[in-house]
Amino acid sequence: MKIAMIGLGKMGANMTRRLINNGHEVVVYDLDPDNVAHLVAEGAEGAALLEDLVKRLPAPRAVWLMVPAGVVVEKTVAALAELLEPGDTIIDGGNSFYKDDVCRAGLLKHRGIHFIDVGTSGGTWGLERGYSLMIGGDQDPVQRLAPIFAALAPGRGDIPATPHRNDSASTAEQGYLHCGPVGAGHFVKMIHNGIEYGLMQAYAEGFDILRGAASESLPEAFRYHLECSEIAELWRRGSVISSWLLDLTAQALAEDPELSGYTGYVTDSGEGRWTVQAAVEEAVPAEVLTAALYARFRSRQQNTFGEKMLSAMRQQFGGHVEAGKGEKV
Repeated sequence: MKIAMIGLGKMGANMTRRLINNGHEVVVYDLDPDNVAHLVAEGAEGAALLEDLVKRLPAPRAVWLMVPAGVVVEKTVAALAELLEPGDTIIDGGNSFYKDDVCRAGLLKHRGIHFIDVGTSGGTWGLERGYSLMIGGDQDPVQRLAPIFAALAPGRGDIPATPHRNDSASTAEQGYLHCGPVGAGHFVKMIHNGIEYGLMQAYAEGFDILRGAASESLPEAFRYHLECSEIAELWRRGSVISSWLLDLTAQALAEDPELSGYTGYVTDSGEGRWTVQAAVEEAVPAEVLTAALYARFRSRQQNTFGEKMLSAMRQQFGGHVEAGKGEKV
């Protein structure tokens, strides 16, 4: 298929490469012409203007956005709405708020333009590992774009099938899923990120306690000088708490056992806040996820080794840079 990609940051650029590697044609656009030039050198087709990008696509067109949520998405969707035709599709693969998706889809529907929201997980490793895709939108455009989703997703790989699972028609085992109508994809990704906060917080606190076992405030008989990097490596192998996050934790500790390159100032993308907000609206208790969010707020006032661990994990999976080093809160 031929598709456009707008936004060539860490995620957008690697998604473009993965699509090209799987035989698709990609027209690319970014505010930074150097980003466009780099991908043109790797086989993409460059566009200098949105008008040019739209002209290079066959109808029905598909334009994928990987730009910051909020105002940037809003302006880009509005600009594309003036250029696209009935039957075309805009896909928002960023971390937009699901309620905003519903509003945007409603406005585009009057023009006959489809809107699909795709929660995308995979970070900077997605080019190699593939991306987990959580999709919301109408059935017809989602089905038409199935080859694109399949190319970006990890596929079944060598992960064993889940026992007693008999739904052979589902694409979940391939790493992408049509979760429901517009907004459902970003809603599922929002909860995914809320859970991520909780998992990361649990690892961070655990390693902080391990490190604190050497404290001179403890009786000498109960004082342990533990190598956190060795314990992380140990837990990767056969432990019930093994995970990709633990793999990245072990890598961060191997690179810098004291995490001296991190301040422990932990930002949040907004999705943790939205998850807690959804829990409040649904009257669902979410103590762990809420506490994990609040821990990030606290980290901006005082930093512990555990918060350095959180910051290191974020850098490992997403390339996130601490505030003051290039990332905005």
